This record gives sequence, structure tokens and C-alpha cells, in this order.
Amino acid sequence: MQSFATINPPIALGPLDGRYRSVAAPLVDYLSEAALNRARVRVEIEWLIYLATHNVLPGAPTLNDADITYLRDILENFGADDIAEMAEIEAETKHDVKAVEYYLKRRLEAAPSVLGEQTPLASMGEIVHIFCTSEDINNLSYALVVKGAIEDVWLPAARAFTEQIAELARENAELPMLSHTHGQTATPTTLGKEMAVFASRFKRQLARIERADYLGKINGATGTFGAHELSVPGAGWDKISRDFVEGLGLDWNPLTTQIEAHDWQADLYADVSHFNRIAHNFATDMWTYISMDYFHQNLAAQGSTGSSTMPHKVNPIRFENAEANLEISCGILDTLAATLVTSRMQRDLTDSTTQRNVGVGLGHSLLAIDNLRRGLAGVDPNPAKLAADLDNAWEVLAEPIQQAMRAAAIAGATGMANPYERLKELTRGRTVTAEDMREFIAGLGMPADVEQRLAALTPATYTALAAQLVRDYLD
Repeated sequence: MQSFATINPPIALGPLDGRYRSVAAPLVDYLSEAALNRARVRVEIEWLIYLATHNVLPGAPTLNDADITYLRDILENFGADDIAEMAEIEAETKHDVKAVEYYLKRRLEAAPSVLGEQTPLASMGEIVHIFCTSEDINNLSYALVVKGAIEDVWLPAARAFTEQIAELARENAELPMLSHTHGQTATPTTLGKEMAVFASRFKRQLARIERADYLGKINGATGTFGAHELSVPGAGWDKISRDFVEGLGLDWNPLTTQIEAHDWQADLYADVSHFNRIAHNFATDMWTYISMDYFHQNLAAQGSTGSSTMPHKVNPIRFENAEANLEISCGILDTLAATLVTSRMQRDLTDSTTQRNVGVGLGHSLLAIDNLRRGLAGVDPNPAKLAADLDNAWEVLAEPIQQAMRAAAIAGATGMANPYERLKELTRGRTVTAEDMREFIAGLGMPADVEQRLAALTPATYTALAAQLVRDYLD
């Protein structure tokens, strides 16, 4: 039997790079190995430029605009050939960051062929990676790629999904719907209000993710600026470090071991996992609403065969797919959050392989969000079914009648004793009709205004402030 491992182009082992590639593809620019190497190149180049333009190193050459443009063009033109070249170098060095250093030194050596012999870049090879441990480059690179992935890819998708739910809430703010607590009929609500609850939960979680810190450090082998201060004393290395890290758009962490402690990553992944879990709750609720026919599946929008053997059926596959991918995403992100915060003494390499799975965790979340958005686009509320269920649930009015009896008794009305027990006897274990309820109300001897309000009440009109809550508080 032929091995698929030898087929070219290579066959993907995982679904994010295979079946679901089109959805997860935007993350490749941030969280792939190639993207990480590109970020490393950026950090190394910017460190070289910073040192050479801030007079940090006595005797170092001065760079002009053409030199700086040449350096930054290395990053702008970083593509397939560079990825392959770096892989070849790493095959020799057996060290990923060292491969970046050697790759960049090659580019400096080639600078005179582009800029002329007057450029100092060819003589600046030993400034590349100076005073840096691998983690100085890695922690900044990961912060940059994770920040980009969240802000440019994940957050826009999550915001669009949240707004889709919010719009559904606004459109259906007044559409009455029977509630279910513990799977049993309960006080009516509106479909819009139930969607608004989810939209509000998502908005709160998105606000936390939008406030995320992305910490970075560049302070040497044990976080003391030891080699820096010995080689160039009195340069103000802590201030240089802060200025450089913040210049990359990151938050400076002044107190680290050899590694930046990854606490910001743990916070971020925990918050994304929390968003995922709310989305999981939404997926299971929508699946249930569809099974109850509270939402019709729009078969044209779904574009789905459904069952392979039962022609009548279209499965709510988008919500099921989302449910599964959210579980996988949470499993990965929770593991990252739990393990990245631990490193033996100054440094161990457990985080090296662990962080390479950030893209997988976020990828499954992105895939789930995509499925939820497509699932929502393929369903429509079913007012007829909602109305029918409400009309068959007159027993839910036992709650407001009971409470009205209590309030009337407190206000001085007589004949209101044992309201809970009397409503329990009327409603529990039997079908209650509109006539039964109105007859019961008429026999209570309520104050006229209260009796009038209760007699006019139906399950469909017993939604109180539901629609107002959507209008006043969702946005």
C-alpha cells in the first residue's frame, strides 16, 4: 500500500491545514513557523537599526536612510525562497534563532551589491543579535505574531459574529417565546431578549480580550543586562530595553528570568477559552431551538445534503461542527494557559514546542466562529411555532397570578390565602386552558384593576420588560 507521506504536494495531517484550510488560512500569516521566523527577522533587524541609530554602541557605523530601507526590505520581501533558505540553515545549526541570525548576516554581506561599497552594512555582522539570548528574540516575536493574529484575524471574526447575534436580538426584541427551565415550560420571554443575553456576554468577553497586554523583554541571559552593562556600562540599558520593546507596539516587562514569564499569554488564552465556552453554550441552545422548530433551517442558505439516507432531513451541522471545534480549541488553549506559566528556574524549553500550538488553538476557535456565523445565516425564527407553544402553555400564568394574589393580600385584599398551593392544585399535572385561567381569576375577588390586568393576560403577552431590556441595554 502506498504511503501518503511521500505524496507531493504534501497531504495535511491536521484538518486546519487540510479540510478547513480556507477558514484557518488567515492565521498562517501570523502563527505558522514561517510567520514566526519572519517576526524573528523583524526583531533582529529593528534591534540592529535601533542600536545603530541611537548611538548605543561606541564606534558603531551610522546608517543612512538607504541602509535602513534595505534592512526593512528584507522583511517586506520575505517569501518562499527565504523560508526555504532558513530551513536549510537550521538543518545545519539545529537552532532556529541562530538560523535567523546567520540568514540576516548573509543579507548584510550582500548589501554592497545593492547599495554600493560605501554601505557599512557588510561590516555590521557582529551587531546582529548582540547582547541577545534566543528568548529575547522569541518572546518579542511571539508577542508580535499573537497580537497580530488576535487583532487582525480572530477579533474581527468574533466581533462580526457577536454583531450578527445582536442584530438578531434587535429584530426580534418583541417576538414572544416560551421559556424552558430544566427543560420544562417556564415564564415567557422574547426571542430577541434571549439572543441579547448571548450578545451581551460576548461583548463583555471581547472587551476583556481587546484590553489584553502583550508583554515583551530584551534583557539578556538572566534578565540582568549582565553582558550589556559589562560591555557598554552606563548606557541606561533598562531604558533602552523599554524604548525598544514599546517601539514594537508591545508592553515592556522589566522583571524576568531568561524568559518572559508568559503570564499575559495565559490570561489571553483563558479569556479566549471563556469566549469559546459562551459560544459552546450558544451552539447547544441553537441546536435545541432548531430541534424544537423555534428556528427553521433555511435549506437554500444551508446548501446541505443533510442525511445520506433520509431525504427529508437537514442536519444542524454548523452548530454541531462549532460545538466540537470549540471543545478542541478550549482543550488546547487551556493547556497553554496552564503550562506556559511554569518554567524551571531561569529557563526550560517546554514552552518552545507548546507555543507552536497557539495557531491550532486559535484556528479551531476561528473555525467554530465561522460555522456559527454560517449556521445563523441559515436559520430563521418560526413565529407560528412560537405562538403555538405559547398558546398551549397557559399554566405559565400561574406565576403572575400567584404573585398578584400575594401583592393584593399585602395591600389588604381578602380571600388571597395560600396562592402558591391554589395555583399548584389548578395547574400541576393537567392541561390548563384559557377558560380555566380566566374562571379562576374571576373567582378570586381581586381588586377590579388587578383582575382586569390578569384577565387580559395571555402567555404571548406575558413578556413584561423583555423587549425594553433589549432596546435599552444591549448597545
